[in-house]
Amino acid sequence: MSLIADRVGKKLRCKRIEKGYTQEQVAELANLHPTYIGQVERGEKNLTIESLEKLCNALDYPMSDLMQNISSNGHDYSVADQCYDIIMNQSVDNQKELLRMIKYIVSYRN
Repeated sequence: MSLIADRVGKKLRCKRIEKGYTQEQVAELANLHPTYIGQVERGEKNLTIESLEKLCNALDYPMSDLMQNISSNGHDYSVADQCYDIIMNQSVDNQKELLRMIKYIVSYRN
């Protein structure tokens, strides 16, 4: 599994959950197989550009937004990237709580 496939899959999963869709619903909207959606979200499959476009359209997720903050360079794994990965692996409710905590810490230190 490549770092970029893993990061793209996590971002797609987060967007799907944010939209309240199941993998089956996204698969139907994108005209792809539900098993494939799961494999993509786990970073097990390399997407074709065509499949990526179908998924982004199904999720109303511009490809440019999806690709923001994604680096294929595994050697330059910044602290921000590590924080992003931790947050992306949380439920949306936990993400909101983490955001609230980060905002509190930042405002407290300023």
